[in-house]
Amino acid sequence: MKFSVLVAIIPQDLEQKAIDTARDLGAGGITVLNGRGISNEVKKTFFGLSYDGSQSVLIMVLEKRLSLNIMKALQKLVITPDEGSKGLVFTTPLEHLGGIDHSQFERFESHLKEKI
Repeated sequence: MKFSVLVAIIPQDLEQKAIDTARDLGAGGITVLNGRGISNEVKKTFFGLSYDGSQSVLIMVLEKRLSLNIMKALQKLVITPDEGSKGLVFTTPLEHLGGIDHSQFERFESHLKEKI
């Protein structure tokens, strides 16, 4: 079984919706980090300071094919035709892995069998 790491950097107000979407599509554990983004354009000012808003960084270890499906679903959350992109979603291959629970392997396998 091949694995990927999926990283989603999204506005904090979309965090729970992104987590629910990923879990519905087969993600098990998700690590959530708080972040602060700085974009090319200054979004808001408060006493002369720029503020782009709080962001959440979601990190998931997933089976490779599963990661593509989840990435596409999360991409729909962060890219809207009227507002453009509100976040970033990407995957990267994972070469070595230790410490993952065996129940997670079973969950990945059952989701893959459902797709076949």
